[in-house]
Amino acid sequence: MVGESLEQHCYDEFNKIRATAFPRDYFEKDNEISESGSKGDFIYRAYDENENELVSIMFEMKNEMETANEKQKHKNADFFKELDKDRKEKECEYAVLCSLLEPDNELYNQGIVDVSYKYPKIFVIRPQFLIVIISLLRNAAMNQVGIKKELAAAKQSNIDIVNFESQLGEFKDKFGKNIDLAHRKFNETLAEIDKAIEHLQKTKAALQSCDRNLELADKKADDLTVKKLMKNSPSLQEKYKNISDGKA
Repeated sequence: MVGESLEQHCYDEFNKIRATAFPRDYFEKDNEISESGSKGDFIYRAYDENENELVSIMFEMKNEMETANEKQKHKNADFFKELDKDRKEKECEYAVLCSLLEPDNELYNQGIVDVSYKYPKIFVIRPQFLIVIISLLRNAAMNQVGIKKELAAAKQSNIDIVNFESQLGEFKDKFGKNIDLAHRKFNETLAEIDKAIEHLQKTKAALQSCDRNLELADKKADDLTVKKLMKNSPSLQEKYKNISDGKA
């Protein structure tokens, strides 16, 4: 990479396919210094059609030429801690060290190296894997969105079932209370009817008794004669006899 910086190389490689592969995505220099006084080299952010962020990556580029004048050459691992701090401060999900350091190290020459065993969500790549790592993490995020939507739908479905069961239980409870109230009112009404029937029966019996007494009184009235009235009155019998005989 004689005559060209690693940062500019990576930026150009991304821009070659930005319009076709990543039309809505952001990949620019990190020019904002954090509170701790550090910053990364590039920040990548992918968005969906609704401008929701899918994934974000903090990029750090390291070239052998940067440390050529130092007594001891740096290793890739020397930058993991600072890169992890920058990732967190800039609120990025992943961090990628795009490095030309340790050119003879077979571990880093084999492709994408996951070093999350030391720091979470950090990868080390050679420059030729820049587009590959972006595509992999972006596609994984898009797949996760689909899974998240399915989980959200399943969760909502479960919530709907819970709400249905809750509403059904509430209905059963209210319905049961109404049935109990109606049953008690029914029994109370029957008791009132029984009382009314008992009262009417007593009234009927009283009227029937009164009717019998009237019949007896009527019979007694029919049997009532003057002779019967004078039966125990000799003086009246004498006067009645005189009247019958024509005496004054």
